[in-house]
Amino acid sequence: MAKPEEVIVVSAAGAAAAAAAIAQAIRASGVLVRVSPNDFQKVLRKGEQSLVIYATGGLFKSNHQYLTSYRGFAFFTKSDTEIILPAGAETILAKKIWIP
Repeated sequence: MAKPEEVIVVSAAGAAAAAAAIAQAIRASGVLVRVSPNDFQKVLRKGEQSLVIYATGGLFKSNHQYLTSYRGFAFFTKSDTEIILPAGAETILAKKIWIP
């Protein structure tokens, strides 16, 4: 996870706007790729300046959710534990990530 000074906290309206933009991008491209946490980390290492949307979720058991884009695809993963993000990754803390 990013250091606290590297995390950008987004208001509910900002998170909703970010989620809406990602949802629109997914509708436009039609591609959302669900990957394992290990594969998600590999995708992040390929990008120079990764932007990661992060949220916690779960009904009965907490989980950590991550979303990023790379080469026009949106990559999503869910993990029981936090995953280690590469140094320099910009992180946006969202209230919720909704995936269709």
